[in-house]
Order: sequence, then C-alpha cells, then structure tokens
Amino acid sequence: MTTELLDIQPSELKFTFELKKQSSCAIILGNKSNQYLAFKVKTTSPKKYCVRPNTGIIKPNATCDFTVTMQAQRVAPPDLQCKDKFLIQCTDVSAETTEEDITSELFSKDGGKYVEERKLRVVLISPAPSPVLLPKNGESKQDQCYETLVLKDKVPSGLENVPPPHKIVKDFEEFEPTSDQSELRADNEMEARTTKEDVEEPKPAKDGSLLNLNKDLKELTSKLNIVDSKLKEAELTILKLTEEKSKNIKEREMLKHELEMLKRKNNKKDVQVGFPLFFVFMVALVGLVAGYFVHP
Repeated sequence: MTTELLDIQPSELKFTFELKKQSSCAIILGNKSNQYLAFKVKTTSPKKYCVRPNTGIIKPNATCDFTVTMQAQRVAPPDLQCKDKFLIQCTDVSAETTEEDITSELFSKDGGKYVEERKLRVVLISPAPSPVLLPKNGESKQDQCYETLVLKDKVPSGLENVPPPHKIVKDFEEFEPTSDQSELRADNEMEARTTKEDVEEPKPAKDGSLLNLNKDLKELTSKLNIVDSKLKEAELTILKLTEEKSKNIKEREMLKHELEMLKRKNNKKDVQVGFPLFFVFMVALVGLVAGYFVHP
C-alpha cells in the first residue's frame, strides 16, 4: 500500500520546557481512507510521558486527537536537545471493532497485514521571556532585556514609546530554534537504533485514571442495581414458595382429617355388620316352636 492512511498534524511534538513543570502537546490524526482505522501510540521513554488516549478508532475521513504530557523534569537536557521518539501505528479494522478489541496482536505484521508506522520526534522549546519590573532607587524600572527592546522605539521628543507586553511575548513565540548538523546526525543514529524491542507503551494520563475510576463506579452502580433486582426477584420467589408450602401443609392436614373420618366410618360399619347372638337365638327358638305346631 503506497498511499498513507494517516495525516498527522503537527509532524513533531513541541514542548515548552520548564524545570519542575509539566508540558502538554496535542496531536491530530486524520483518516485519509474510506475504512475504519485503529491506532496505537508508543514511545521510547514511557516513564517520561503520558498519553491520553494511547489507542482509539478513527472513522473514515474523520479526525481524532490525543494529548501527550511530559512529566515535570528536575534537570534540563544540554542545549534542550531531546532524542525521545514516538511511534504511531495504525491499521484498517472492521466497523464493529471497539477500543476494547485493540491489542498488540492487532498491529502484528504476520500474514502480510499492512500496518502503517509513523515516527515523531520531540522538540523542546524554551519559554518566552516576559518583561520584569525591577525596583531601583525607589522607582520601578524594566530589566535590561526589556530596556534593550524599548530603545528602538524612542521618539525624537525624548519620551520612550513603550510597546505593549503582549506584543513582545508574541515576537519571542514566533522565534524557533533551527537544527544544526550534529542534531540531524544524532536523530539519524537514534532512528537507526530504535527497534520494536525499544519501543514501549506509554503510561495513561492521571486524568485518564480518573475517567477510568468514573467508569468503574458507573459499572459498579449498574451491577449493584442488577443485584438488587435479582434480590427482589429472589424475595418474591421465596414468598411464593412459602405460600405454596403453607398451602401444601393445610391440604395435608385436611387429607389427614378426612382419612381419620373415613376410618371412623369404617369402624362403625364393622360394628354393625351381622346380627347379635341373642337375636339369632330368639329366631331359632321361634322357628322351633313354629315347627312343632306346624308338624304335630
């Protein structure tokens, strides 16, 4: 595949370097294809930078951005030269792919799969100086740097035409340090030494951990609601079973009572079956007497 999938703006990460202060840089990724793209951000110094988010899905012809935060540094590098590198990997995925499906195996080149890799270098910029008022002989005066800038704007009347502070700051911000031959040589050597084993995944940003905590809280809340609903269903089931058990007990007692009644009735019938012995004797006696008179 000869055409590039991503349009990356800006092409390098610029950080305003100040001791013991964090600095952030935003990168915009543009999907130049008609397919869904999954991307992943890696760096050679994962303990030094935080990326939020470090993975994501970009819709066709859409854009996505991530923020890189450089942690506060206690020591400044010589001449503000930084050899850190960032690697952005991307590959086409299906429309059903989610961020949870993005793993390291997704960017494996096994089987001839096309994975685009773009490297970004880190550039450190010194902060723009601001005019400082210094007290001198009971009067407030600008420092030497600010006075040097003001001397150019003097008017013939002897009064100084002081430019507004925001204009001075803007002039300093437009200045960018140029890279010399040694820097280019060092960058080439760094790119030659950078391999897949040297590239590691960056840590998620602290703000990202807060978002993850919020998501976890929401998930826990939803799970608790599900558990509560299940408990209510279990309680209803227990009540139904208790009612059925009481009904069964009542029916059993009624059956026992009916069985006892039937037994009593059977006993009464057994007592009344047959004739008493005295009754039989009297009938026999009457029969003998009658026979005697009938046959003299």
